[in-house]
Amino acid sequence: MKSYLEKSITFAEYLNLIDNLLLEGKTTGENQSEQMFHYGKLNRQRMKRLEKTVKLNDSLKEKLQGVKRKMIWLVITEGWCGDAAQNIPIIEKIAAESLNIETRYLLRDENLELMDKYLTFNARSIPKLICLDAETFEEIGTWGPRPKAAMDYFFEMKAQNLEKPQMMENMQRWYLQDDEQSLQNEFEKLLDEWTSEILTARAI
Repeated sequence: MKSYLEKSITFAEYLNLIDNLLLEGKTTGENQSEQMFHYGKLNRQRMKRLEKTVKLNDSLKEKLQGVKRKMIWLVITEGWCGDAAQNIPIIEKIAAESLNIETRYLLRDENLELMDKYLTFNARSIPKLICLDAETFEEIGTWGPRPKAAMDYFFEMKAQNLEKPQMMENMQRWYLQDDEQSLQNEFEKLLDEWTSEILTARAI
């Protein structure tokens, strides 16, 4: 895992990469179709909106202030991904509340060997967050590609055989209605699990 961390980038570098590619009419990844560029542009706009509007719940902020162990949240993503655009700005806000949490980013299509270790129902679904102990680089836990309630809704639509464009539109509506609450609630619970796991591992 250390080798992947060494080539990972910061959130600021990730945004800079996306913005520079968009100026060239491109997005991240190998597929440089007009449709993928459109997704990349649209999702960057969503990220900008969320960066300005996201407010963390007081209970989550309080929990983050109590995080004592240093963690690295390694996020596998791509600039064109709708779920990444909806979740990463909130994840960044969460991490920024604690001095002991650092985020790093990797592009999925450039790191398929790592991605294939973290499949979701045999799919390379992103974003995928891998929580690591900052001192040992050992894996503590994972999250992704979307909150459980969103995942349930996704499979519900899939069972109805909806077309992909309709599913994507419905998912964006779901995120708007949820107002980042599902993700925040999940991370409150994950922080308990991840800090507990670190403490247990070091006690052995």
